[in-house]
Amino acid sequence: MTWQDLLNEGRVEKHRTSRRELDDLRAVIVRDLADVDLAGLSADRKFTTAYNAALQSAKMVVACCGYRVKGFGAHHQTLVCLKLAMGKSVSKFVVFLDLCRRKRNIADYDAAGRITEAEAEEMVIFVKSFTRKVEKWIKGNYPVYG
Repeated sequence: MTWQDLLNEGRVEKHRTSRRELDDLRAVIVRDLADVDLAGLSADRKFTTAYNAALQSAKMVVACCGYRVKGFGAHHQTLVCLKLAMGKSVSKFVVFLDLCRRKRNIADYDAAGRITEAEAEEMVIFVKSFTRKVEKWIKGNYPVYG
């Protein structure tokens, strides 16, 4: 799968990002990571909020590469693009995020209470590590946006 394949299939469109756009996404990540520490937040909400922070980090990578995901299945497609952009170095992150994407779908659309507190905490720890990896990648590959 190449960027051209994704363009031809209508899964992505060309997009010119900016420091401002990436800083806005960073602000969403900071907000979400603060929100996961709110007292009384359910495990479902903690998990889905942390997942959203990870998704925004992945969107930053796609934007740096000059694309924006579009159409049905945007979360899954963002993960495909993430792996295309960053290669094997994110394979384990992509596998984990894809499992989390599925759990998030259940928590958001189908049933409450299926996410355990341990899963939510694992997601929070994961997103902090993943976000650091993305920021390091941006600084190394697109320093104008770092």
